[in-house]
Amino acid sequence: MTSNEVKTLDAQNVMQTYARFDVVIERGEGATLYSPEGREYIDFTSGIGVNCLGYGNKRWADAVYNQALKMQHISNLYYSKPYVKLAKMLTERTGLKRVFFSNSGAEANEGIIKLARKYSFDKYGQGRNEVITLRQSFHGRTITTLAATGQDSFHNYFFPFTEGFTHVPANDLAVLQGAVTDRVCAVMMELVQGEGGVLPLDSDYVKAVEKLCRERDILLLLDEVQTGVGRTGTLFAFEQFGIEPDAVSFAKGIAGGLPMGGFMAGARCCDTLGAGDHATTFGGNPVSAAAATEVLNQLTPELLGEVTKKGDYIRRAVSDWGLSNTDAPRGLGLMLGIPLKNADPKAAARTCAEQGLLIITAGADALRMLPPLTITYDEIDKGLKILKSVLEDIQ
Repeated sequence: MTSNEVKTLDAQNVMQTYARFDVVIERGEGATLYSPEGREYIDFTSGIGVNCLGYGNKRWADAVYNQALKMQHISNLYYSKPYVKLAKMLTERTGLKRVFFSNSGAEANEGIIKLARKYSFDKYGQGRNEVITLRQSFHGRTITTLAATGQDSFHNYFFPFTEGFTHVPANDLAVLQGAVTDRVCAVMMELVQGEGGVLPLDSDYVKAVEKLCRERDILLLLDEVQTGVGRTGTLFAFEQFGIEPDAVSFAKGIAGGLPMGGFMAGARCCDTLGAGDHATTFGGNPVSAAAATEVLNQLTPELLGEVTKKGDYIRRAVSDWGLSNTDAPRGLGLMLGIPLKNADPKAAARTCAEQGLLIITAGADALRMLPPLTITYDEIDKGLKILKSVLEDIQ
């Protein structure tokens, strides 16, 4: 099937909810993708942070294949080895106590919101159910996670939104303190705001929020859907902030390309949810769990160290260009944003795609890089060459 045939079938049969780039992808190898006609693209997106091990990873593919031959799915009414093995790996590597598996990041975030509200209900009764989130945050596209998202552009069309969310500016402790009333049960935040513009939080602010949560017996919830699974140079970003969260959501890269999400809970609330309080049909799916186990096997300290080195390499390269229409790159590890001045990031991303580089946007002003964690320096250099050319032309 040609690229044009694929696009025609999409237009005829698929809801047009995505503003797709004019790119059709058929296969990949490493961090390089190919169209049906053999056109090459360097991938700085990894499916928006999903394909953390890149494309054509044989160990990952073998893990998926071998589990699919054994058992592709089993109800959560029964035990199976893949999900318990994965849960043990996650708790041992994070210090958190228990895991709930879901299918996506939005579901994972719904789960930690439910966790916080039940924790507070069990201890204090009704009325203590509000969750504070940050402006410029993004937590998903369900009705509840849209309400949690601190961007006005997402609060349209789908009324009424779920009640119980307050949005405050990031890195402003005084405003947050003022918002913590006796109705608040949790503070929820991304340590690097991804969709909001690749905006890292200040470390001192994060530690102060943790202290406030402890003092007021409210839960500290971290949305690590995009920052987790090695993306920032540690298995989870909170490891770099010196804090102990009460619950952490994850998704995207956890299964290396298969649908999976979930959340982990710490000691204070790991037993809050009991039988019947939360459930999902496909959570802990054996094939996805086997894929995720192999992802964690490959996310060694050496590979995570390389994520930090590669991120620093990209930062230095972009800074050394000295372009007048860009500010210094921001982010952590291989979650990077390049702020543009007097240029449309969406237009720049489209031009990059035309020239063989896949890159996405974040917020109103930035290009966003989320390449496979296994990207080679040769692939980085090829992608940066295209990016530099595009940015030079729009100065």
